[in-house]
Amino acid sequence: MKFVTYQVDRFHTSLGVLNADESWVYPLKSFEVDYETMLQLVREISEGELQRIAWGVTRKPEDVPGAAPISEALLLAPIPEPGQDVICLGINYMAHAEESARFKNESFDGQRPYAVYFSKRVNRAVNPGEPIPSHSDIVDSLDYEAELALIIRKDACNVPPEKAREYVFGYTITNDVSARNLQNRHKQWYFGKSLDGFLPMGPCIVTADSLPYPPALSIQSLVNGELRQDSNTSLLIFGIDHVISELSQGMTLKAGTIISMGTPSGVGMGFNPPKFLKPGDVVECRIEGIGSLKNPVK
Repeated sequence: MKFVTYQVDRFHTSLGVLNADESWVYPLKSFEVDYETMLQLVREISEGELQRIAWGVTRKPEDVPGAAPISEALLLAPIPEPGQDVICLGINYMAHAEESARFKNESFDGQRPYAVYFSKRVNRAVNPGEPIPSHSDIVDSLDYEAELALIIRKDACNVPPEKAREYVFGYTITNDVSARNLQNRHKQWYFGKSLDGFLPMGPCIVTADSLPYPPALSIQSLVNGELRQDSNTSLLIFGIDHVISELSQGMTLKAGTIISMGTPSGVGMGFNPPKFLKPGDVVECRIEGIGSLKNPVK
């Protein structure tokens, strides 16, 4: 199933699910499932309610009160205001590790024994179609990063790798927008990753049972229609089992936690010369089975 946060009248925000051919949005309230936010849904929804929604998705639009054509719905970021900072994986595809080292004029021995984790402040996620601010007063090297993100369904503490999949509610697409000059200047990634508007998210959350596990999905980005990133999530250096297990050994991952799994090669800094974003560009991130997340730069 594909859950969405959306508006029809531009004033009232609702939670919904896409029908089988993704041409209609069905409000969850039509199935007597009523949560104020997607975070609340992730944390509290029961198996019975999930089954009721799964049944409802099979119904015809005319049989679902409040159903709206997808063309009339404004899709928002599925989780507009994350409960905590987003946890991100750095250099989690080998080819991206190589291009990152080239950009920084560092040697790379092809070894990646430990995962790199960092935190990304997100006051508000950027909606599909909403502009990404360029912050051109302080940023001269704006970059894009298409990423698969997972959402934790229940508190995770001391999870063994073989149990990790039980803690995944679903997946979405994130664009880990980055200011490379700020990253390099401060010798860490928090500030350069956390400017306002630096996390487009969407267009939906796909429930974990809708995709194979672990996900082996095509992941791409395009800038102004030019294919830049083109890889597969099967190439993650550190996969979901490892990440959830490792992080939960000393840190409880609360239900609703968002973990963005890293980006493949083909980001702007990886080109010679670099192809950084500028106002007027349009960035599209695609992941097989989830959809497309497209945003202009302003």
